[in-house]
Amino acid sequence: MIIDTPPVTVLNRMMQFQQLQSQLRDLWRSPDEFDPCDCQVLIVPSLSLDQAELQKIAGVHHYEERLLFSLSRLRNPRTRLMYVTSQPLHPSIVDYYLELLPGIPSSHARERLDLFAAYDSSQKPLTQKILERPRLVKKIRDRLNPGHAYMVCFNSTRLERQLAMQLGIPLLALDPELLHWGTKSGSRQIFAECGVPHPPGSDLVWNKADLAEVTADLWEHYPQLQRIVIKLNEGFSGEGNALLDLRPLQAVAPGSTSHPQRVARIKAAFSNLRFQCPTETWQHFELKIHELGAIAEAFIEGAVKRSPSAQGHISPVGQVEMLSTHDQVLGGPDGQIFLGCSFPADADYRLDIQEMGRRVGENLAAKGAIERYGVDFVAVHQPGSKQEWELHAIEINLRKGGTTHPFMALKLLTDGRYNPKDGLFYTHQGQPKFYRASDNVQKDAYRGLLPSDLIDIILSERLHFNSAEGTGAAFHLMGCLSEHGKLGLTSIGNTPDQADEIYDQVVSALDRATVGHAQDAGYEFID
Repeated sequence: MIIDTPPVTVLNRMMQFQQLQSQLRDLWRSPDEFDPCDCQVLIVPSLSLDQAELQKIAGVHHYEERLLFSLSRLRNPRTRLMYVTSQPLHPSIVDYYLELLPGIPSSHARERLDLFAAYDSSQKPLTQKILERPRLVKKIRDRLNPGHAYMVCFNSTRLERQLAMQLGIPLLALDPELLHWGTKSGSRQIFAECGVPHPPGSDLVWNKADLAEVTADLWEHYPQLQRIVIKLNEGFSGEGNALLDLRPLQAVAPGSTSHPQRVARIKAAFSNLRFQCPTETWQHFELKIHELGAIAEAFIEGAVKRSPSAQGHISPVGQVEMLSTHDQVLGGPDGQIFLGCSFPADADYRLDIQEMGRRVGENLAAKGAIERYGVDFVAVHQPGSKQEWELHAIEINLRKGGTTHPFMALKLLTDGRYNPKDGLFYTHQGQPKFYRASDNVQKDAYRGLLPSDLIDIILSERLHFNSAEGTGAAFHLMGCLSEHGKLGLTSIGNTPDQADEIYDQVVSALDRATVGHAQDAGYEFID
């Protein structure tokens, strides 16, 4: 029997990477700790995901700004930070984040911050752009002290591993060999292993014919289903989901006709899938199935549904810490696209999803995973039943996500702590904090606003975060504002209602400041 073994060079590289990773045990410190030691952190906020899927998101090339809340690490006076982007960051955006740092002069922090740019706006992951520029890699390497440095990223792939190895520093992120556990099919396997409830679904398939087969099988096992979700195995923010409505297919429902006829009808119905992205087509979606694979999963019905999530962290020594819970705000045709979130999740279920999130984290840790992860759920209200909310886990995100940077903003601005006993966040004075956040505060009327215009508007309305009161608004994605009229916002309050009120006040202030500009520019202003 011939055994196909990897080339020696590949094995050597894997061993080299593992040796680098072993340094994390000594280098890593929790962001909550004061670290008096010399430390260097390289932040590469590359969205190393399927680029065709990412292009469905307006202004996605500005999403590299979402990790700028990582500048909070500069609170430690002997920490140096390097931040790399595709295009240079506007100085006013950098100044904005440095001014948010509590307890340290912004000038002192600025001296310990190095900014690098690839000067490349092409549709490639940032990490790939860096690797394609050996001189840029050398400039970064020359600034590093390998014995005191590590690399942070948005999500980890073989590109990030390659860059870390070229720089000779460990990667504080998931080993790319474990990425399967963050796919739709991998998530379902972990849920099954942990005993976490999740919707009925299929195995992973790679073509239209097999997808029709597993979809028919799912319907036959659960004939009460009204809709089935078709999910690309590596979809992003719900943009890779499509909905198959079974109600128009009742002529071939289980018990009405043969299995082959049912498969044929489903196969034909794929051309009428309801896509969550308005520009998606079946022809393009089918190509992505061949490339990424897809699953069929039961669509959870319910008159009142919510989409909570739990976030955790696995340290380099394998310790699992729960960080937060959120109720996600979803949009799109069928409420499957992530728009924003509120913290914390509803008290009726937040400790339940936190506990299930912990079980998932312990499973991941046993498999060798590290760093942040999130678990998304669907919660269906069942009034009058013993369990008021029925919970279904639907996805694991092995990366930073849409709930990461709002929580980082809260910690940066308040220097408080999350209490897993009740799922609330408290300042050092014992004041609980709540927030509402979004990546999608977007209107045509906002186009043309510069970051400095935004700050002018918010300051004049006295809505900026007030450190004395511990309430107000913080912003991200400011570079996206002028071109796309899109902005990220985190509104922090002492109650959920206050956080909502601040959020609404910010939107109203922007509307008042731009309605005339929209009309002058020929835009139709829509409230």
